[in-house]
Amino acid sequence: MRWGHHLPRASWGSGFGRALQPPDERIPFLIHWSWPLQGERPLGPLRAFIRHHGNLADSASRFGRHGRLFPSASATEAIQRYRWNLAEWFSRLPREERQFGPTFALDTVHVDPVIRESTPDELLRPPAELALEHQPPQAGLPPLALSQLFNPDASGRRVQTVVLYGTVGTGKSTLVRKMVLDWCYGRLPAFELLIPFSCEDLSSLGPAPVSLCQLVAQRYMPLKKVLPLMAAAGSHLLFVLHGLERLNLDFRLAGTGLCSDPEQPEEPAAIIVNLLRKYMLPEASILVTTRPSAIGRIPSKYVGRYGEICGFSDTNLQKLYFQLRLNQPDCGCGSGVSAAPAQRDNLVQMLSRNLEGHHQIAAACFLPSYCWLVCATLHFLHAPTPAGQTLTSIYTSFLRLNFSGETLDSTDASNLSLMAYAARTMGKLAYEGVSSRKTYFSEEDVCGCLEAGIKTEEEFQLLHIFRRDALRFFLAPCVEPGRAGTFVFTVPAMQEYLAALYIVLGLRKTTLQKVGKEVAELVGRVGEDVSLVLGIMAKLLPLRALPLLFNLIKVVPRVFGRMVGKSREAVAQAMVLEMFREEDYYNDDVLDQMGASILGVEGPRRHPDEPPEDEVFELFPIFMGGLLSAHNRAVLAQLGCPIKNLDALENAQAIKKKLGKLGRQVLPPSELLDHLFFHYEFQNQRFSAEVLSSLRQLNLAGVRMTPVKCTVVASVLGSGRHALDEVNLASCQLDPAGLRTLMPVLLRARKLGLQLNSLGPEACKDLRDLLLHDQCQITTLRLSNNPLMAAGVALLMEGLAGNTSVTHLSLLHTGLGDEGLELLAAQLDRNRQLQELNVAYNGAGDTAALALARAAREHPSLELLHLYFNELSSEGRQVLRDLGGAAEGGARVVVSLTEGTAVSEYWSVILSEVQRNLNSWDRARVQRHLELLLRDLEDSRGATLNPWRKAQLLRVEGEVRGLLEQLGGSGS
Repeated sequence: MRWGHHLPRASWGSGFGRALQPPDERIPFLIHWSWPLQGERPLGPLRAFIRHHGNLADSASRFGRHGRLFPSASATEAIQRYRWNLAEWFSRLPREERQFGPTFALDTVHVDPVIRESTPDELLRPPAELALEHQPPQAGLPPLALSQLFNPDASGRRVQTVVLYGTVGTGKSTLVRKMVLDWCYGRLPAFELLIPFSCEDLSSLGPAPVSLCQLVAQRYMPLKKVLPLMAAAGSHLLFVLHGLERLNLDFRLAGTGLCSDPEQPEEPAAIIVNLLRKYMLPEASILVTTRPSAIGRIPSKYVGRYGEICGFSDTNLQKLYFQLRLNQPDCGCGSGVSAAPAQRDNLVQMLSRNLEGHHQIAAACFLPSYCWLVCATLHFLHAPTPAGQTLTSIYTSFLRLNFSGETLDSTDASNLSLMAYAARTMGKLAYEGVSSRKTYFSEEDVCGCLEAGIKTEEEFQLLHIFRRDALRFFLAPCVEPGRAGTFVFTVPAMQEYLAALYIVLGLRKTTLQKVGKEVAELVGRVGEDVSLVLGIMAKLLPLRALPLLFNLIKVVPRVFGRMVGKSREAVAQAMVLEMFREEDYYNDDVLDQMGASILGVEGPRRHPDEPPEDEVFELFPIFMGGLLSAHNRAVLAQLGCPIKNLDALENAQAIKKKLGKLGRQVLPPSELLDHLFFHYEFQNQRFSAEVLSSLRQLNLAGVRMTPVKCTVVASVLGSGRHALDEVNLASCQLDPAGLRTLMPVLLRARKLGLQLNSLGPEACKDLRDLLLHDQCQITTLRLSNNPLMAAGVALLMEGLAGNTSVTHLSLLHTGLGDEGLELLAAQLDRNRQLQELNVAYNGAGDTAALALARAAREHPSLELLHLYFNELSSEGRQVLRDLGGAAEGGARVVVSLTEGTAVSEYWSVILSEVQRNLNSWDRARVQRHLELLLRDLEDSRGATLNPWRKAQLLRVEGEVRGLLEQLGGSGS
C-alpha cells in the first residue's frame, strides 16, 4: 500500500470497472500446463484461433507452403487435426482470467519478455549473495526474439538446443504457450512439426519404460500416422521441454545408456537425456525451459545457446502490457455496459505516470507475473466483483499460479513444496517487519531469516536453490533515494499477506511453546502407561497421593493447550488493534490506499508529529481473516501449506473474542469499512452475524463507494436480520448500480441518508422499488442535494403511494422547481403516513409553494412543511406565514426564521442546514436568502416591545450575520 506518495491526487471514474470484466479460463505469464489424455479431443469452438487467425483451412494453407515432410493427404489432415487440438488446449487459460473479458485471449495481451543471451562462463560465475540484482543486457549481446533463438551462433555454427532459464514469475510458461500457439497459427515456418512436453508430466510417469513414439502417440493421438516420418524431419522438428527442474537427468553413461531408437522403451528421463545428447533424433531442434538452479543438469557441451528470460526490464514493455490488458474493448462486467474509452485511458495514463515517476513499482513489474497481479487488483478495485472473489483469493490464486506443484528441489527426498519453504522463510521476515513496523530490510535481516535453524548440508543446498530460483520473486532492491543497500517486498501488500500466512500456518512459535510442545508430547506418550499403573496401585494400596499425581499428569497437555490459546489471543489482540488503528491526521480506507499506491496518487498522510518511518499494516489483519476462509485454505493445501481445521477454529475464536470487545465502539467511516472488509474477506456469514449483531448505525459518510465497496457492504450486512437504526451514505459518490447492490442493506434501515450523491432521475427508479418493497422499514429518507428534478419526484411519489413506513422525507435542494412542487401538491394525498416534508431551496415561486402548502394543510398526517430558501416574494412569504398560522390546524409551514414577531422554533434547523451545506451551495444565492431572512428578523424585532423576544431575535440575527461573514457578505 506504499508504492506511490509523490504524485498529486487524481480522480478516476467509477465507471472504469465496466471496462474490466469476468469470464474465460486463462492467465498469461503464470501458468503451469499439463497435457491432454490419450485420445482426448477438447470440445468447443476455438474462438481465439478463428477470431485472430482465420479458419483452420487458412492455417493449413500456410503450413502447406512450407510442408515438405508430410506430402500425403492423410498426413496433412493429421497435422491439421493436431494443430487444432494443440491450439485448443493451449488457448485454455485459468479461471482467474475470466475477469478480463469474455473474448480475452493470449494473443491480444501478450508482450514478449526480454531474452538476453548468456554464455557458459556467466552461468558458472557465483551469483550475488542474495541473488536479487538483475544485470542489464550487455552492449554486445542484444535481446533475442523468439524467432532468433535457433539462428546460427556468433561463429556461424548451427544451434540445435536452446535452454531458456528464468526465476519464478519471469514468464517462462507463457512464453512457451505463446510459442506453441504461434506454431499452430503458422507463424513459425522454420518448424514443420512442434511437439511440446511438460517435464512435470514426464516425471509423474516414474521409471516405467516407454518409447518416445509411445509418449508422443499417448499424448497426441493425431500424430500416430506421422510418427514413422519423425526421424526424417531433421531440424524442422522441434521438441519443447518445459520445466526441466522437474526431472532428474543423469548424463553419465553408467547411469543412462545410449539409445537411438525412438521406438525402444526406456525410462522417460533416459529418453530426454538421449534427445539432449543428440543421440536420438540427432537433427531435431530442442527448446528447454528451466529455473536457474537446474541449468547445470544439462552439460554445456550439449547446449547451443543459453537465454536468460529477463522479464519486463524495459518500462515500455510494462506500459504496453497494461495498455493491452486494461483496454480490452469487450469487458462489460457482465452487465452489457462498457466503460468509456476515456475512462479506461485515464486509468492507464495514471498507471503509466506512476511507472515513470516512481521506480519501485517499475522494479516490481520487472516480473510479468506482478504485472498480472497489478491488473487483477485494479480490476478488483474498480469493477463489479465476481461472486466469491476477495482480495485474499486474488493473492492466493496468484501464488497458486506461480507455485502450484513446484517443489524446491526434485532431487531432494523430502519433496518440499517451494511455497511452503517461502512461507517459512519469507513469512518470518514479513512478520518481523510487521511486528517492528518496517518495510525496509538490510542484508543482515534477510540472511537472518533465511539461515535461521539451518544446520545440515542438505538444508544449505535447499537455501541455495531458493535464493537462485525464487528470492527475487519476493524481494527486490529498494530504489528509493537514501535507501541504497536495503530490500523491500516486491509488492508492498505481499509483505502483509506472507506475514498473515506465517501466523495462520502456526509457524510463529516462541521458545516456551516449542519446549512446552515437546514436553506435552512426551508426557502424552508416557502418561497413558504411567496412569494405568498408578490407577492399579491406588486401588491396591492405601496411598491417597497417587490419584492426585495421576490427575496432575493429565493436566500437563491441557496447560500447554491453554498456553497456545493465550498466544493466539495475543496475536488476535494485535491484529484487531492494527485493523482499528486510526491516524490522527488523515486515514483512507484500505481499498482506497491500495488504489492510491498502484496508481501513484497521494496516499494516506501522516500526522506531522509522527516519525516518517511509522507504517500502517491494515491489510495484515484483513489477510489473516481471508486466509482462514474455506476457499483459500483449500488453495493453500494445493500449494503444500495446509491449515489444520482445529488451528483455523481456534484462531477464529480468538479473533471473534477480540472483535466482540473492540468492535462495539463507534468507528470512523473509513475504519468501519475496513471492519466490514475484514468480514468480507473471512467469508463466514455466521461469524459475521455474531460479531456484527450489535451494529445499529452504519455511518459511511464521505467514503467513496466504488462497486467493490458496495459489494463488500451488501455481502456482509445484507443477510442480517436485525434492523439498522441509521444508514448514512452521504457524500459517497453513489450511482444507481451502487443503490441496487446495496438494496438488501437499505431495506433494513430505519433512517436512510443519501445526501450529496448526485443521484438523478434514473436513481429514483431504484428508490421507488425500494419504497415499494414489502420489507422496507425506512421511516426517514434524506435525499437533499441530489439533482432529482421533477422527473425523479414523479417516480418517488409512485413509491410513496404504496409505502407505509416513511414519515420524514427531505428533498432539500433537489432541483424540483415549480413543476416539482406542483406535482407534489397534486399527488401528496396518495400517501397517508408522511409527517414531515422538506422542499426548501428548490427555486420554486409563490404559486407552486402556495399550492403545496394548501395540499399539506389538507393532508391527514403531515405536520411540517419546509419551504424556506425558495424564490418567494415578500407577499408570498407573508401569505404562507398566514396560512401556516391558521387556527384550523394542519401542517405548519416554515418559510422564514420568524413567526409573526417571534423567532420560529425551527430557526436552528434552518441555520444548521445552511451551515452544513455552506461549501456545496451557490454562495451568492445563499447570501441573498440570508439577507432576506436577516431583514425579516430586523422587521420583527422592530415590531415587538417584548424584551424577551427582542433578545431572542438579536441572538438569531448574530447567527445569521456570522454565516454572512463566512460567505464574504457584509453581515451588518
